[in-house]
Amino acid sequence: MDPYGVILYPLMTESASLMVERENKLVFIVNFAATKDEVKRAVEELYEVKVAKVNIVITPKGEKKAFVKLAPEHKATDVAIKLGIL
Repeated sequence: MDPYGVILYPLMTESASLMVERENKLVFIVNFAATKDEVKRAVEELYEVKVAKVNIVITPKGEKKAFVKLAPEHKATDVAIKLGIL
């Protein structure tokens, strides 16, 4: 799957901004058909970072939300600033 087809858009809520600062995580709304491996590859390719872990949940709205934990050598705040969401 194309990386631009996997990642739909970054999500920045109050709780997501706390995750960026405290847990080195980014939150994205992703394609409903995307797997954890596809999300990991897409984030690594699009944002040039190393991903440590991906968790996925289905929201009550029917969207698929991915919590992407970055490797310690990369800062989620830097990526969020580059995306213009922080």
